[in-house]
Amino acid sequence: MYLHHSIKPYLNSSLPEFQQFMALQGECFRLQKGRMTKRIYLGGQHYFIKQHTGVGWKEIIKNIFQWRMPVLSAQNEWLAIKKLQALGIAVPQILAYGKQGFNPAKLQSFILMQELCPTISLETLCQSWQEHPPTFKFKHQLLIKVAEIAKRLHEHGMNHRDFYLCHFLLDTHVANKDLMADEIKLSLIDLHRAQIRRLTPRRWIIKDLSGLYFSSKDIALTRRDLFRFMKYYSGKSLRDIVKLDQPFWQKVRTRGEQLYRNHTQGQ
Repeated sequence: MYLHHSIKPYLNSSLPEFQQFMALQGECFRLQKGRMTKRIYLGGQHYFIKQHTGVGWKEIIKNIFQWRMPVLSAQNEWLAIKKLQALGIAVPQILAYGKQGFNPAKLQSFILMQELCPTISLETLCQSWQEHPPTFKFKHQLLIKVAEIAKRLHEHGMNHRDFYLCHFLLDTHVANKDLMADEIKLSLIDLHRAQIRRLTPRRWIIKDLSGLYFSSKDIALTRRDLFRFMKYYSGKSLRDIVKLDQPFWQKVRTRGEQLYRNHTQGQ
């Protein structure tokens, strides 16, 4: 159990802390089997809490047969956020975390995070780029920032598994301003499925990058923009990318195009 000192005044000292967090009510943002994400209000501030109530053996067995690691509790997000903090990547601040139980199908857990505000997701920010293009410098520096986050993530044994523009939150104080990449505050969220290893397998890197490519299909990126991303992500010249890494990037593009087709056909 982890509890930040700023949250302690809002708890009832006569009741078990874990049960209090699992009973917190608020605006439901996402409801999935065994997990609920809520926006709650405490002491004049908004927070997000993810409450896990157990995925059941059926879900665990299904994931195993699909060669996927099932997400059993909030521990996954707790570890991912701590890792990214160590790497210098902006993430939500954790205010509380707890886990109870031994049966993997019935684990109960929660993670409470401070709301990142004021922010806007890159998905929302970029929706208007076709009609109202950003300045060249802002788009260029934002590409660098996203590429740097992806590079740092993958070079340190991590993959996100839901690596889409909607999971990058930009501080709105700098939105559309001509800043350098290191002045742009871009946070990564929704890390409950993230994986941590000594080395990131190539197939999971391709999955992450293809998700990013898919989610950027409708924001009017040019071919040069894509080449810039590849250059900053790989740390190589365009000549070396074309010569040495073309099969890798072709796999990223092919998978991203398939994701896009599946998405548009399902609408």
